[in-house]
Amino acid sequence: MNVNLGSTLDRFVAEMLKTGLYQSQSEILREGLRLLKNQEDLKRSAVEGLRRAIAMGSSQANRGELVDGPAVFAAIRRKSAHRKRTQQRKRSRTS
Repeated sequence: MNVNLGSTLDRFVAEMLKTGLYQSQSEILREGLRLLKNQEDLKRSAVEGLRRAIAMGSSQANRGELVDGPAVFAAIRRKSAHRKRTQQRKRSRTS
């Protein structure tokens, strides 16, 4: 296989060879491709997880198992306000 990396990546490969961590250009490219494969596998896994979560949410919605959005957000706002007040009190005591 003949691959043209371009000048920037060619310099990078040459620098990596100089470090002595890699014995050949092929070794560097294999490592880079392994990392890319791992990254793509993680993306694929994340997308599959999202699809499962969406399917589960859709099934729950179809069964009428819904959450009242405004009520949930109101509860979150109350908890957040309480947390802020608590943090402000702690700061005022330590000052």
